[in-house]
Amino acid sequence: MEYNNKLVLAPMVRIGTLPFRLLAADYGADITYGEEIIDHKLIKCDRRVNEQLGSIDFVEKGTGPVVFRTCDEERDRVVFQMGTSDAVRALNAAHIVCKDVAAVDINMGCPRSFSVSGGMGAALLSKPDLIHDIMTTLRRNMDISVTCKIRLLKSSQDTVELARRIEKTGVSALAVHGRRVADRPRDPAKWSEIADIVASLSIPVIANGDVFEYDDFQRIKVATGASSVMAARGALWNASIFSPKGKLPWEDVKREYVRKSILWDNDIKSTKHTLKEMIMYYSSLELPEGKAVIKSESLEDLARLYGEEKNYDFVRKN
Repeated sequence: MEYNNKLVLAPMVRIGTLPFRLLAADYGADITYGEEIIDHKLIKCDRRVNEQLGSIDFVEKGTGPVVFRTCDEERDRVVFQMGTSDAVRALNAAHIVCKDVAAVDINMGCPRSFSVSGGMGAALLSKPDLIHDIMTTLRRNMDISVTCKIRLLKSSQDTVELARRIEKTGVSALAVHGRRVADRPRDPAKWSEIADIVASLSIPVIANGDVFEYDDFQRIKVATGASSVMAARGALWNASIFSPKGKLPWEDVKREYVRKSILWDNDIKSTKHTLKEMIMYYSSLELPEGKAVIKSESLEDLARLYGEEKNYDFVRKN
């Protein structure tokens, strides 16, 4: 995996499923991260080739749900992001998926309680020895790129020291969210502290934080010196942010997301969650569209809502 001058879709829980990753790639994303998946969950999965969809599914053993779905089209750009707190378990999980993805990334930035309470995500930031164990174990035993994504520590010096230690494990790149664990999304991202990290490392750094327009990719790149740039909320609200031609109307992007969700039989809860996030930014869930999305119980309901009945019927028949 090449990490220089790339536009990157950030990992987003319940959003970064196959349809949204393909949507972002269609508009110009070079690298697309999947949503974080916990190692415990992946270890319980079987790999199955879905002939009907043309996808590769990792399904909970028995008759469980699809935990991760990918396809050959994204093989060279999709990053599997994992939540873990154990090196051996992380390696076992990575071996299950490594043939079907371009890279494996360890989440060290998620501040949410479900992640931190299990010793994963941002909880790892205070455990440099464990980070070293996880990353070196993966790096020595994997043939694909291994990376991680961190947040800023209490001081820039602390973050730089951690980043240097991570670099020594042999990772291919380091993604940095320019906020601390306690920061909220409304707090400005600290681009200057990302720049401190970039200046201290020789590996590519992917800068993340406050990228809402296409021009922001270049602005943060210049401000930080980062090799590549990652977008999260800006991409969620309008995935055409990756297009150098400028953003398309969000209604058009939203409909294309619905079409892709139908085509790839996306989980209805994930699809609704993504649509609701889009609607809340541009409109309101209290208006008719928002209420209709909330009430929808299937992809067929969403197809009807967005005038995609013919598309839905065609996909189901073929």
